Amino acid sequence: MRVVGIVLVLVVLATAVATFARRLRVPAPSLLVLAGVGVALIPGVPALHVPPQIIGMVVLPPLLYASAEELSLRDLRTVWRPVTILSFGLVFASAAAVGFTAVAVAGLPPAMAFVLGAVLASTDPVAVTALGRRLALPGRVQVLVQAESLFNDATSLVLFKVAVGIAVAVGASVSMPAAGGEFLLLGGGGSLVGAAVAGLVWLVRRRTTDPVLETVIALVTPYAAYVLAESVHTSGVTSVVVAGVLLGRSGHRLTDAHIRLQLHAVYAVVVLLLESVVFSIVGLELPTLVRDLPAGTGLWPLQALALAAVLIAVRVLSTLPLTRAIKPTQGRGRLSWRVAGVVTWAGTRGVMPLAAALSIPLVTDDGTKLTGRPLVLVLTTSVVVFTLVVQGLTLAAVVNRSGLALEPEHTAREEDDARDALNRAALDHVDHLATLEAMPDTALDRVRRGLNARLDRTPEAPDGSTADAAYRQLRHEVIAVQSTELHRLYDEHRISDTTRRRLQHDLDREEAALGTP
Repeated sequence: MRVVGIVLVLVVLATAVATFARRLRVPAPSLLVLAGVGVALIPGVPALHVPPQIIGMVVLPPLLYASAEELSLRDLRTVWRPVTILSFGLVFASAAAVGFTAVAVAGLPPAMAFVLGAVLASTDPVAVTALGRRLALPGRVQVLVQAESLFNDATSLVLFKVAVGIAVAVGASVSMPAAGGEFLLLGGGGSLVGAAVAGLVWLVRRRTTDPVLETVIALVTPYAAYVLAESVHTSGVTSVVVAGVLLGRSGHRLTDAHIRLQLHAVYAVVVLLLESVVFSIVGLELPTLVRDLPAGTGLWPLQALALAAVLIAVRVLSTLPLTRAIKPTQGRGRLSWRVAGVVTWAGTRGVMPLAAALSIPLVTDDGTKLTGRPLVLVLTTSVVVFTLVVQGLTLAAVVNRSGLALEPEHTAREEDDARDALNRAALDHVDHLATLEAMPDTALDRVRRGLNARLDRTPEAPDGSTADAAYRQLRHEVIAVQSTELHRLYDEHRISDTTRRRLQHDLDREEAALGTP
């Protein structure tokens, strides 16, 4: 009962802090981490030890799935080269740099320094997505940051498993062919499992019209992808990401407006609760881990600061040449260094490095205590807290100073132009029906007046109820035409993914208000 009470209190506290963060217009993860540290420092608060299996099995799958669904597959195709290079080269470079630095400044054994490097080598998709939601970045820059964090986990997991194997085995050596085979098994196998799960879910959802059943399927999908991949010894993280990307691209074709609105509401609640709790846990863990440090490790704050600086430096050197693949906005010339600055500062660490560090074994294969494990846990958590707080709280300022942030006027103008295009397409459809005399003139006139009012930016005058069956049927047809036009504009790169999602949500609300045709 005590554990249940702590969890409930944590949920209430985290939800309140997340709500407060929204009102202050600051990143919720940053404030949640600070709140967790503050609560853990209160005398009498019990120490919190969260098994990494709980984070991996309960928290990560839905958060990763939600992040992957938000990824624009169209924009991903334009930045897949830098994403691929960052997901491999930057992970290896970061792991090596952190490992050497940990040996030099923290005195860790080389094997444990390699473990620490592997843990901190990749950015965290949950943290990156949570921080990036409030930034008005161009689509390709947003996708570059988000996709890298989603796809670099297979590389870091292979490094972590190899590093842990060396640390716990006496006289172990690195076998490059074995490491390469393990990477293919984790990354390639996880991708295949994720694609298979996405295909199966697609077949089921296209034949399902029950909103409750659709919601259950959507909630179970990330857990199914994760568990199936882990059960065949592949990467559950990669499986969830692949399934989310594939299903996110085709979600509007699988369900109707009522179901999409319900799924959006349910997942918004789930993501808010899980993100609130998980970032609070990061803050709560740090004071507990510091208390368990052995004597002679009092310089851990400076050591953690040095590791964070090394990670940022390596990231700058790696991203600067690669971001030249991102085309600049019109009239601004080459912006490679500005893109590199934003991509670097957005590369925060988060929940996944913490879960990996907590899963490090306590003893070696011969039963002796694993040297350096407590310090590795503290340094990992400290770097995570540093990136979430320092980089998270200043990321918006960095984006604004870079000149990459989209102005509110730009976004509003794009939305207005897209709405006009949808309404004109709808008017063309209504005029075509009028020539065919396929609908009553009264219904055609009502719909035409409403569309013209939207184009003229004038309020729509109510002229009766929606009980007329012909009118409702015509409105449903018009919304279907507008939805088709919306996705055509998106596929032709005339609107951003953010605009597409917002307008699709508006169309869904309008269609749901009409009821059944």
